[in-house]
Amino acid sequence: MDDETTERFLRDGFVKLTGAFDEATARECAALLWAETGYDPDDPATWTRPVVRVHDMAQEPFVRAANTPVLHAAFDRLVGPGRWVARGSLGTFPLRFPHPEEPDDAGWHIEGSYLPDGARGFHANVRSRDRALLMLLLFTETGEADAPTRIRVGSHLDVPPVLNRYGEAGVSIFEIAAEVERVSAHRPVVRATGRPGDVYLCHPFLVHAAQPHHGTRPRFMAQPPLHPAVPCDPYRTDGPLSPVEAAIRTALALAASG
Repeated sequence: MDDETTERFLRDGFVKLTGAFDEATARECAALLWAETGYDPDDPATWTRPVVRVHDMAQEPFVRAANTPVLHAAFDRLVGPGRWVARGSLGTFPLRFPHPEEPDDAGWHIEGSYLPDGARGFHANVRSRDRALLMLLLFTETGEADAPTRIRVGSHLDVPPVLNRYGEAGVSIFEIAAEVERVSAHRPVVRATGRPGDVYLCHPFLVHAAQPHHGTRPRFMAQPPLHPAVPCDPYRTDGPLSPVEAAIRTALALAASG
């Protein structure tokens, strides 16, 4: 991470770190994920579903993948030293397979990060409660046809004014999904392609979507949050704003001015 990369994060809402963890670790993780699916890696006839969700893998290779010096330095740069918590597992994996059925989870959205008492769906608020970053960690080769995550470039600047209306309590991400899709529809789209070991670090409010798999090789990816050690605050007075906070503040200022 350098000043140019940080500026790109502020502008685009994400950065790609090539080789953030090594390919040998990626292969170890992929083997563990295959075991969880019950599918045969060498027999596509066993790949009976378009998406298999594997939950919260905490084995040592996954912890190693999420805690390299490269990633920790990037967390310091984007979130702030002492303001994030190291991952001890990697959350839910949406493993996508070549399949004639369309997936049912391919709408544009942001990630929720907390579940209020009595709520049915995860919420988000303008301070990005309980989420410092969205991370996309690739464990398999992911080309254009391999269901890479779609990203609306710069859409992290469209979302804070939407969330700001709901104050500290926030709102279900399902309730605002249509509005989030509409306000970011003008943004160019890129796809999170790459090699095993590549990682995309994304602003919590980056609008993104899954897509159907039209390739021949499964795509294994983790999409965990980086949790904050201290609350995100776009109006912080106890130290410098992180790039995550600065982007939120910029978006709110732009909305207020016009």
